[in-house]
Amino acid sequence: MKYYEYGDKNSPAIMLIHGAGWSYWLYLREARLLQHQYHVILPVIDGHGEEADVPYTSTEQIAEQLLAYIDDHCGGKLFALSGVSLGGQIAIELLSKRTNLAEKAIIESGLCIPQPFLLKYSRFVYKFLGKLLFSKKFNQWALKMMPKAMHLPDEIAALYLRDIPAVKVETMNQVFETYYQYELKNSLRDSQADLIYWYGGKEMKCIKQSGALFQKAVKKCQLIELPGYRHSEISAYHPEEWVERAENFFKLN
Repeated sequence: MKYYEYGDKNSPAIMLIHGAGWSYWLYLREARLLQHQYHVILPVIDGHGEEADVPYTSTEQIAEQLLAYIDDHCGGKLFALSGVSLGGQIAIELLSKRTNLAEKAIIESGLCIPQPFLLKYSRFVYKFLGKLLFSKKFNQWALKMMPKAMHLPDEIAALYLRDIPAVKVETMNQVFETYYQYELKNSLRDSQADLIYWYGGKEMKCIKQSGALFQKAVKKCQLIELPGYRHSEISAYHPEEWVERAENFFKLN
């Protein structure tokens, strides 16, 4: 697994974990805004981006790899942890594995209720359309069709078009096998972190239900709806708002 780091390594450490199909650059703009106060760590999940040739295993195994990195490079603890979609689920698993891992954690749209129908649907779609959905031409067209508020700056769009076509259909199938079958661990209730769960107002019902279940499962958790936002929209397309909300949360006792 590859890691990008921003800011002084002696500053409080923050790890931000991207979602499926994307890579570290999903959080690149957030990292640049935060690097003056924090040591920001952006992992590239196996099977994604520059790690596209490394087989993806599972939410649990990726969490183990990240823990090993945190132990080796951050003294076993973070100031803050966040992730979106698949990254949010991995962040949940990290918090389940180590109760004192982070002081603060932001989970964005992390699925934690099994979805057997969506698993079957995804298997079917990627069997017949997987190569098309990750082709460069399709994604060039898709970027142009995005609403104005979701347009990526040229630098991020170039990285997107570099890395998305490298993702293998086999990788996404394995992601789906673990992502759509994930369940909360009982150990999550012992997490000592101050937690917040964000979800978009235009997300699927299962994400909103996951947020409610997550809040119920842990001691200290805020559940925040982002009105009018789609899945992963704030982190991927509104970095300034993401940072403003995050910094306000970080300052809370």
